Amino acid sequence: MSVSRRGFIRSLADGRALSGGIFPAAARGHEAWVGEHGRSGGQAATPGDRARDAIRLNSNENPLGPSAAARAAIEKAFAYAGRYPMNAKPAIADFRFLIASRHQLKIDSVSLGAGSGEILECAVQAFTSGSRGLVSASPTFESPARIARQFGAPVNEVPVDAGGKLDLERMIAASAGAGLVFVCNPNNPTATVHPGAAITDLVTRIRKTSPDTVILIDEAYHDYVTDPSYATAVPLAAAHPNVLVSRTMSKLHGMAGLRLGYAVGQPDTIARLSRWTMPYNANALAIAAAMVSVEDEEQIAREKRRNTEALKFTTDFFRSAGFHATDSQANFIWVDIKRPAKNFREACDKQGILVGRDFPPFEKTHCRISVGTMDEMRRAVAVFRSALALTTTSTQSGR
Repeated sequence: MSVSRRGFIRSLADGRALSGGIFPAAARGHEAWVGEHGRSGGQAATPGDRARDAIRLNSNENPLGPSAAARAAIEKAFAYAGRYPMNAKPAIADFRFLIASRHQLKIDSVSLGAGSGEILECAVQAFTSGSRGLVSASPTFESPARIARQFGAPVNEVPVDAGGKLDLERMIAASAGAGLVFVCNPNNPTATVHPGAAITDLVTRIRKTSPDTVILIDEAYHDYVTDPSYATAVPLAAAHPNVLVSRTMSKLHGMAGLRLGYAVGQPDTIARLSRWTMPYNANALAIAAAMVSVEDEEQIAREKRRNTEALKFTTDFFRSAGFHATDSQANFIWVDIKRPAKNFREACDKQGILVGRDFPPFEKTHCRISVGTMDEMRRAVAVFRSALALTTTSTQSGR
């Protein structure tokens, strides 16, 4: 009897391979977990009071969590906790329909995931193979390349350019015959973004030279972009076969712990992806919170303003101190700290601030720092000053 890759994985679900961490967790935060705890298992060795009390600027989370309206929806949804999410009110289909309607699509153009991490993982499984590999960037979000390697698919990682942007020309050139091209826009960890016109050009050219290649455009940080040249790629996914856009509720909507994301594409492409996703992969509480959160325009505007203000404050500090930071279009900054990230991270950790993990090949020079509240960033800047042994006083530190 033949066994599919998916069936093989499920057959090991109670065995050593999964319990030992050989296969990845579906959650998008897997790399953050490994970076913080130094292991890939599901539990920390010790809880650590200091880690619990630290200011977490290491996982690109929203420091405020879900909005008040979303929390109220969660409380109300507990009445349906005994039902499978397709039988709850609101149900999985309600959120799919809402997302589809907001993008003028039909419901079969939307697939859900346990965070966008599941979507990225399943896309690699669905569209790559031993003969049709993955094209990605370096550095970018690590999950697709990690999954591809674990399943034996070739991985072609294209270095970012000198400005920290995805090198789209080289990614296009590498795409011929590939199964999947992963485009993180804005890019994590470099925080840079490409204009809508550039992404349209990439899709057009790859579709012409390699029409069977699937292009996955990850828009996890879409909501934070302020660059007027940027445009979502959702219309491209709606117009072209083999184009997918992934989004997450973990960032602006503050739902990282609730695990909900979605993918948008043409129905046939979504169907290919959905064959790999887990059933019931969106829980009733997350669905209820998401239904109100995506339509709460006032809350969305407030969160954008909060992030923009704290991001500017932090970026101004580093730049005024002589360190180069990219023009961030996300909820984190990418800074050339002129020393190993490990040393900086450990110095900050001793003073109660957690910053990002290593991102090869820039682990000797750069650090990714997530943006918290203004109060958190004021405290963090004082720690950064100490960790970097700065002796001058920035005008930004007292704001």
